[in-house]
Amino acid sequence: MTHTFIPGKDAALETSLDTLKGHIEGLGFNIVEARWLNPAPHIWSVHIRDRDCPQVFSNGKGATRNAALASAYGEVLERLATRYLWADFYLTPALQSFDFIHQAEERWFAPETPLAEVLDDVFHQRYSGNDLTLAELHDMNGGDSGRGVCTLPYVRQRDAKTVNVPVNLIGNMFVSNGMSAGNTRDEAQVQGLSEIFERAVKERIIRDAITLPEVPTDVLARYPRIQEGMAALEASGFQLRALDASLGGIYPVMSVMLLNPEDGGAYASFGAHPRFEVALERALTELVQGRALDELGGFPPPTADMDMVADPHNLELHFIDASGYVSWALLGETPDVAFSDWDDTRTNAEQRDSLIALLHDEGHEVYIAEHTQLGAYACRILVPGFSDIYLPDELKWHNNNQALPHRNTLFTLAEAGTDAWQALLDTLEDDNVNDQMSVLEWAGIVGDPNTAWERLRVGELKLWLLLALGEHDAAFEQLEMVRASGNLVEEDTQRFNALASVLELWVAGEALDDYARALSFYHGEAFAEARALAGGETHFPGLDAMNPDAPTVGHKRLLEAYAKVLNGQLRAG
Repeated sequence: MTHTFIPGKDAALETSLDTLKGHIEGLGFNIVEARWLNPAPHIWSVHIRDRDCPQVFSNGKGATRNAALASAYGEVLERLATRYLWADFYLTPALQSFDFIHQAEERWFAPETPLAEVLDDVFHQRYSGNDLTLAELHDMNGGDSGRGVCTLPYVRQRDAKTVNVPVNLIGNMFVSNGMSAGNTRDEAQVQGLSEIFERAVKERIIRDAITLPEVPTDVLARYPRIQEGMAALEASGFQLRALDASLGGIYPVMSVMLLNPEDGGAYASFGAHPRFEVALERALTELVQGRALDELGGFPPPTADMDMVADPHNLELHFIDASGYVSWALLGETPDVAFSDWDDTRTNAEQRDSLIALLHDEGHEVYIAEHTQLGAYACRILVPGFSDIYLPDELKWHNNNQALPHRNTLFTLAEAGTDAWQALLDTLEDDNVNDQMSVLEWAGIVGDPNTAWERLRVGELKLWLLLALGEHDAAFEQLEMVRASGNLVEEDTQRFNALASVLELWVAGEALDDYARALSFYHGEAFAEARALAGGETHFPGLDAMNPDAPTVGHKRLLEAYAKVLNGQLRAG
């Protein structure tokens, strides 16, 4: 067998790929390669997913086909080990087969526990503002189990103390940042720490409009594969700039800027690793990961409006898919910091210690959870105040557990009763839940295609709740917003058109019997349903009761896939 060694990796590429595939397939997953892209020499990306459960998926990138595939399998493994692939879903039924929901070593704190006993001093100081309550730390996956707050153990690196961190705090604040899998502990932690630096430094550069130095031509010439890939993209009509994002050699971060002459779009990609070459290669491959050349349009042009650039929502877009605005500063010719020809060629162990020391020197605490039960090493690293993706007030205003008190209402919606309906409506309105959001997504449930539940949006649910509560005037106003929202199938359009006619007459105080013949002519059978809905004779059309143990076929498959991972941990434990 050919053995290919990549800088920064502690095993041959072919060995890593075989090992990762073996562990994942050994758990019972059937991975298929869904999409390959090779838009330029030495730039590969792949999307892989499980054949039976599409929620198990990942994307990989690299300078070769095998490197991209190993990257994708590594991401699957890290997200199986950390359970991130299930972070947005209802998992309470897992307690029926297992005595835990997330990890066998999880610890629950009863609902009446003081907040200071759940959070260590660092987490408490950063996140307990805005009158944070214990209920806001109930995780959206199993927080409706009645057990209270679920936490996972992390080791604080400064003093090696084990600290319990709430699952919901991790999910709301850090999302996927700082997760990694690798051939060895040190390799994986270097990758996880590098990712944290990449995202934090990227945000600082974009937010503060820092003009970066360009990599000199003679330095770029040391890396002919990277140079060739960039030249191929430029031959396709784009302008590329390789930029040193280390801010004076402090941080192991590089950037590649792409300018699209067709629409004026500007797209900044970042990559990080203590090795200069690896960081630059990652920035380049990240630039087109999952995108064909004809998909590099649509990015916004640079702007001088720094309020727009620094807006938290814009910075969030840069984390999600790099589609946010950047300032003209990134295209400036006069850098704010000098180019640094940095490179750390020491061992992964030395690089790991150096990166953690840098965070400690800047006043941050580093927390690491290690996962080895699935056969390969994976970790998740948290650095409060540095690796957060969202601001602390998200726990108060946009907590992902908003649906927890209302899942049972959704399971038996038509029979829930007025108190439950009113409570659900109040939450949707008080928490400003987006009317276009899928209700099942909000509740963490996988929808089945071509069903009323799968199509249901929050705005439509509010309409049905208002009708069930007899609020006809408010329902009529809500209906107009639902009809204007788009994305309606023919069946829904007919239903809403008939309902609009009925409610208009109802609100005006007209007797429907006087117009029954005309309404029947205009709307056919939909008129009878609309009349029954407006009159309170029927509620929530098409939204049948769901089984809490397996609300949909798709969710049943999701839970079956989850059981493969939990069983894998138990077998190893």
